[in-house]
Amino acid sequence: MTHVIQRLGAWTIARVADLGRMLNFLLYAVYVCVADPVRPRHIIKQISFIGAKSSFVIVLTAGFTGMVLGLQGYYTLTKFGSEGMLGVAVALSLIRELGPVLSALMVTGRAGSAITAEIGIMRISEQIDALETMALEPFKYLVSPKLIASLLALPLLCAIFDLVGIWGGYLVGVRLLGVNPGAYFGEMKNSVEWQDVYSGMIKSLSFGVIIAWVCCYKGYYTGHGAEGVSRATTGAVVLSSVLILIWDYFITSVLL
Repeated sequence: MTHVIQRLGAWTIARVADLGRMLNFLLYAVYVCVADPVRPRHIIKQISFIGAKSSFVIVLTAGFTGMVLGLQGYYTLTKFGSEGMLGVAVALSLIRELGPVLSALMVTGRAGSAITAEIGIMRISEQIDALETMALEPFKYLVSPKLIASLLALPLLCAIFDLVGIWGGYLVGVRLLGVNPGAYFGEMKNSVEWQDVYSGMIKSLSFGVIIAWVCCYKGYYTGHGAEGVSRATTGAVVLSSVLILIWDYFITSVLL
């Protein structure tokens, strides 16, 4: 029994220490962004990788998400004779919740995993040690550009997701199922407020920080060898996805 309690205590202490190291990592990354600004070309390169190269999967996911919302929402609202409110249901679902969350999860799977693998390979091949030996700040070249690029790219990807998703719902609801197009967009215009848009953008900004933070951290402190990189990549995707969903609940409870 004593052995079990000791192992549990050691595991708890290790997890708390890991959380503290993660927080220090984020705070230092923010400090480097402010104290030693990154060159714009590095940020643009990361925006291209995180944002532009993720646009296809965002558009594809958004289109089918909006189509599913339009299909399910129509058959649900038909039971209450409220088919005209389909546009409101689709828009609010996308703008407040599904747009920020699903776009962040897609970016995590496509770009976040690549970020972790890239930094992890640099760690095991001692490239990061070489930067430190030459008195160069690794955070300035490896972490800060990705953090800033995620902050800029995620809200834009979320806006694309919302727009494409709304048109996907229009395609199914109006063109396929016969909902009045004036009612679809008219009720949407009357019901969707700027507060809904702001809440979605705030979520996207926070999700961008989570993705860059967790993925860079896992890569920076990866284990040895190819197995260490694979474990770090898997852990980064899983932890980022879980934190996105948890943070979504807490920030929604605050913004409501």
